Order: sequence, then C-alpha cells, then structure tokens
Amino acid sequence: MTSRTISLSKNPAFGAADSGPSGLTASLAGRPPLVRSARVFRGDAGNPLLAPRGVWTVGGRLLVADTGQNRVFIWNTLPNREFAPPDVLLGQAETHATGRNAGHAADATTLHYPSGLWSDGQRLAVADAWNHRVLLWHTFPTRHGQPADVVLGQVDFAGNQPNETGIGAPPTARSLNWPYGVFSDGTRLWVADTGNRRVLQFDEWPTENHASAAAVIGKPGFTERDYESHEPVWPYAVRVSAAGQLLVADTQYYRALLWADYRTAATQPADVLLGQPDFEASGQNQYRLFPGPDTLSWVYDAFFVGERLLVADTGNSRLLWFDRVPTANGASADDLLGHASFDVSSENSTTRLGTDRQLYWPFSLCADGATLAVADTGNHRIVIYELVE
Repeated sequence: MTSRTISLSKNPAFGAADSGPSGLTASLAGRPPLVRSARVFRGDAGNPLLAPRGVWTVGGRLLVADTGQNRVFIWNTLPNREFAPPDVLLGQAETHATGRNAGHAADATTLHYPSGLWSDGQRLAVADAWNHRVLLWHTFPTRHGQPADVVLGQVDFAGNQPNETGIGAPPTARSLNWPYGVFSDGTRLWVADTGNRRVLQFDEWPTENHASAAAVIGKPGFTERDYESHEPVWPYAVRVSAAGQLLVADTQYYRALLWADYRTAATQPADVLLGQPDFEASGQNQYRLFPGPDTLSWVYDAFFVGERLLVADTGNSRLLWFDRVPTANGASADDLLGHASFDVSSENSTTRLGTDRQLYWPFSLCADGATLAVADTGNHRIVIYELVE
C-alpha cells in the first residue's frame, strides 16, 4: 500500500523529516491525513538525548525524561531547532552530567532512570523508576536542580529501595517497585506501579511524603503481587480521558486494558481489551507472522485525543489511531502513524539503511491541542507532530 505524502518542515536545522512511504508521517492511503508536519528534536547539542522514555507538552512547554542519562529537561517554549539548551534541568547539577542519582545518594534533587511525566503547567510529577518512587513538585520548576516537594513510595527522599526495604519485600499502600508511569486529571493522581503489577490511585494530589494510596487497580488488596490473566501483568503507563475512561498499557501481555469509567477500575476487570481477543490471550501480535490493525507488540503508552485514541505500539514501531475509543475487545485501528500499512513491523526494508527515517520503538506520547510529542526512544529523539484537528 502506498503512503500519501504530507508537507513537512524542510529546515535542516530542525531535523527535517522523511516524507516517503516509510517516513515519520507515513499512514494509510485513502484516509484524511493525521498530521500536517513532523520535525525532529534531539535535545541539548552538547549532550543530546539518550533513550528518552517520557515526554510531556503543556501550554507550549516541552518536558523530556532523558531516561538513559538520569535527568529531566524542560524547555519553556517548544524548540524551533534540532538542538536547543534546556531552560531547566532536573536530576543533575550540570547539563553534561548523567550519573545515577548525580553520583551520590538519593535525595530530593536526584533521579535514577526517570520515565513517566505529567504536568498541568503548575505542578509536576516524575516517575523516578529505579529509585522506586514518584517525585512531586507543587509549583512548576524554574531553576536547575530544584528539589522535589514530596516523595511517594519512600519514607523520605533518602530512601530508594523497592517496596521501601528491598527486593522481596511485600507491597503496601505506601510503597512502590519500579513505577514507570504517572497521570493526573488535575485532582486525582494515578501511578503505574509496574514492578508490583498494579496501578495506585490517590484521590487527591499528595502533599506529604509517603502518602497512602486510596485504591489499587489490578489487585484484590494492597499487599498482593501475584496476578491472574484478567489483571495487569506489567502496567507501564496509565491514562484517563476527559470523559473518565481509564487505560493501562499492559506491556508484557501485548495489550491495553480499558475501563469505561475510572471509578470501576479498582473493583472489576477491564471492560475492553486492545491487542487481544480475551483475557486468556497473550501472544505478541497474536502469534501472527506480521502485525495487523488489531495486534500489539510491547505496548508502552497511549493517549486520549478528545474522543479519539492513540496507542504507542512500541514493538511494532508505530502509533495506532482509533477514530473512537473502542468498546469491544480486539478492535481494529482505523489508521496508524509511522508505517504505510498495518502489516509492517519495526524491522523492514527501510531499516536496512538505518532507523532514523521512521519511528523506532516509540515509548511515550502526549498531545496538547494540535501538538503531538512522541518519545522516539530507539532513535534517541523527540518527534513533534502537528495534528490535523
């Protein structure tokens, strides 16, 4: 199937994207375009991004979890060049520094493998995954190394063990183990507590360290970690729509779990499965030789775009587009971004020449108005799209 060509930025200083059939904007022929343009951003020229696994955009700002280098960058305006120095750096004392916990013990200023991000432009949450905690800023950071105000998952900022006391410790309503995802609707806060195979819900934005979650999604209680097939197996990201739908990217079972109402998520299995026909199925691309419009491979994120839905089908190096949020298991996507047809996966004829002409293992995405930011993790960059509204 031949991809339509979309007008793209041709400014070499801003990482002009490939508009060919396997380019960043490739999608199905015969449908209206999903995006108007795509451009590439690689971070600070002196020390560019390395495997960024988190991205967020709000109010014209760009936030990036530079995961492989243990830091979070903030640009107060969307960059207009391929490289730009950050306005704010979190996790390190200097922009060229990359050490785990800045080379010393964990504290309120350090990070170790930061991943998921959320902000409303006033507050900030960072999933500090390998410190087994979530850091919260009550006011948006304005200076390098600004310490967090609150820590979740640990008694204090010095703690960084899984479930507070170390490997093998059981979870509690206050503990975390490899939390990779965070999300808030402005009132409640959700944490994808990945290593404990659950999602925690806080009914209010926490204001004190070591706060206790109000509800747990995916387990009968706060102290259980074993799982059944109808529960999240490796929940990497959590998203909630303006209409109250809740989605969990359940990576290891190659599926996304969707509840029609977040208020039911703590008391019942998901209403809808994406990527699998039922709870017992767990095949990568449903064990098919090639992916399809109804399959997933290592899904790491999703994002509600009004009444529509984008899913980061990471292992297939594509974004799946649903014109409406699905209401039945195994729904087929209506379109995609990153390939010209549904049967193309990460490794294809284009990648023989390198991966930079397509998305390659996109881990995170965020839409704000017409701006769609994608952490193109395997290519160590951020792709900024302009959506067709």
